[in-house]
Amino acid sequence: MNRSDLQQFAASSSSHFRNRFPKSFSLRKKVPWWYQILHPRSKFIAQWNLTFLYACLFALFLDPLYFYIPITGDKACMQTDLVLGVVVTFLRTVADLFFLFHVVLKFRTAFNSPTSHVYGRKELISDPTEIARRYLKHDFVIDLLATLPLPQIVIWFIVPATKNSTAAHVNHTLSLIVLIQYIPRLFQIFPLQRRILKTSGLIAKTALAGALYNLGFYMLASHVLGATWYVTSIQRQYECWRIMCKKEMNRTHSPTCNPDFLDCTSLTNQARQAWFRRTRVLTNCDALNDKNIFQFGMFADAFTDHVSSSKFIQKYFYCLWWGLKNLSSYGQNIQTSTYSGETLFCSFICIAGLILFAHLIGNMQNYLQSSTARLEEWRLRQKDTEEWMNHRQLPPELQERVRRFVQYKWLATRGVDEEAILKSLPVDLRRQIQRHLCLDIVRRVPFFGQMDDQLLDAICERLVSSLNTKDSYIVREGDPVREMLFIIRGSIESSTTDGGRTGFYNSITLKPGDFCGEELLTWALMPASSLSLPSSTRTVKSITEVEAFALRAEDLKFVSSQFKRLHSKKLQHAFRYYSHQWRAWGASFIQAAWRRHRKRQLAMELLEKENLLYDESGGGESSMGMEEDSASHGQNFGATFLASKFAANTRKGAVKKVAIIPDSSSLKMPKMFKPTEPDFSTFHED
Repeated sequence: MNRSDLQQFAASSSSHFRNRFPKSFSLRKKVPWWYQILHPRSKFIAQWNLTFLYACLFALFLDPLYFYIPITGDKACMQTDLVLGVVVTFLRTVADLFFLFHVVLKFRTAFNSPTSHVYGRKELISDPTEIARRYLKHDFVIDLLATLPLPQIVIWFIVPATKNSTAAHVNHTLSLIVLIQYIPRLFQIFPLQRRILKTSGLIAKTALAGALYNLGFYMLASHVLGATWYVTSIQRQYECWRIMCKKEMNRTHSPTCNPDFLDCTSLTNQARQAWFRRTRVLTNCDALNDKNIFQFGMFADAFTDHVSSSKFIQKYFYCLWWGLKNLSSYGQNIQTSTYSGETLFCSFICIAGLILFAHLIGNMQNYLQSSTARLEEWRLRQKDTEEWMNHRQLPPELQERVRRFVQYKWLATRGVDEEAILKSLPVDLRRQIQRHLCLDIVRRVPFFGQMDDQLLDAICERLVSSLNTKDSYIVREGDPVREMLFIIRGSIESSTTDGGRTGFYNSITLKPGDFCGEELLTWALMPASSLSLPSSTRTVKSITEVEAFALRAEDLKFVSSQFKRLHSKKLQHAFRYYSHQWRAWGASFIQAAWRRHRKRQLAMELLEKENLLYDESGGGESSMGMEEDSASHGQNFGATFLASKFAANTRKGAVKKVAIIPDSSSLKMPKMFKPTEPDFSTFHED
């Protein structure tokens, strides 16, 4: 291969690499943000989708406020609320900027190819040309219709350019534009929700937030319905004025009416003032007048309650209440006229109310049930337990203990299966969580406190939660030991009779930070331990409710294989010093040694006293005459015989007394068996 071929191969490889891994995903120097291609599952896209969802909801709430701009009064004319129009238009412009940025962002967001797969997953397409082509074919039209500032165009350009434009024309045009653009903005939310659920898995993190989210949609529908009802009421009022004005124009003797008089800009016109003094338009279009030919139907409340002439706040909340009331009651209380548009609007309210109310109740029920699902599950389990205990006819004291345990387990765990959650996590994450939960507890145990982090991680990884109620026997003396317990909360009584020895009893209280079941550690440290578990040398009973971590036999056997890294003398001394079994044996051994020492000491003192008495009696006898030896010899023999007999009788009585009441000076203390010790000699020192 010559040099030109190598250069051609390098150029083709570089081009393939650039096409395969674009600038935003490569490891080269950082490019400007406007050239970057964003990953659809990146953190920024996830945050933006959630932010844009709230912006869409705000825009959906904002657009119906345009329906409150037209105002009617008692002068038989229509005008616009300029202050409300300016505020709503400004907020609408701010919301449109979010829609515009969303369109630009979708041109720079990669997508998964639906046809190709890489290692079982769809290939990520990051070519800007392919992204733009796909976006223009699918979602661009809907996003463009939702982004266009149509109300601003009507207010800022079309209305000023139109000659002889009236408030009625502005109202009709603006309402129609807002209503048309409301549809793409509403349908833009549904794919946005699907993307959020696909990337993050949920929209609301809590059940309460989910219930409020669905309730917000229902209130939004009530808000839109109330605003639509208001603007339609104004249009019906204007339609009545227009019809009556047209009738007056056809009559020869009636005051001349001009359609321009129905706009409030003509209030200063003298002809309009003269017409208003003689016209019957207000009387014939009064909703309170039952003799009118024109029927207001479901829109009569807007005029009988003087909603159209009220302030904006009062007007808004009344319309919101009207929409919420009729949406919840499916429009059953609405009284309609024969006007076809009114009956269609009422039919739409009935259908929308039925669908939205069912959707609201269903979703809120799911969210509220999810917050109490574990509580209901616990109640059902408790009911099953009660039925089982009654069926098996358990004694009342056993039933009470079962109820206490079920209640304590619920208070401690709230029905959460911690082991199942931890097993579903990756190994590294599970190790870190277990280290966070158990490391401090394990380090409180002095025997484990001097071990390295790797060994402590191995111990923490295999600890499981253990709960025990008050007065529960965790293990009895002589039973096989299946786990070591590291106490987190509560107190435990650990006692022993040394295999049922008469007169022997040793008891200690274990508190948080202590451990029990060290026989299992001795068994696990044996190089050739048997398959049968060791027997417990102590009876362990809970004094209060106890929450602890348990290290099972098979897990401890695995962990014990890593003890070779420790110094054998250090491990041996720590094990002997902190083991309660060894402490009890040491105390018994010291006590027996002390009693033996005291016994020897008393014997020596008695011997010294006897020697002293013998010396005193010997000195007195030497001063006596030889003539008395023969006579005193017979008396000493008799005294010695009587003393030996008395001592024998005294010894027998003492033995009988000891059989009844043990005496530390005369009773020999039986030896307590030395605990089994692991063979530390097999573990060489470092």
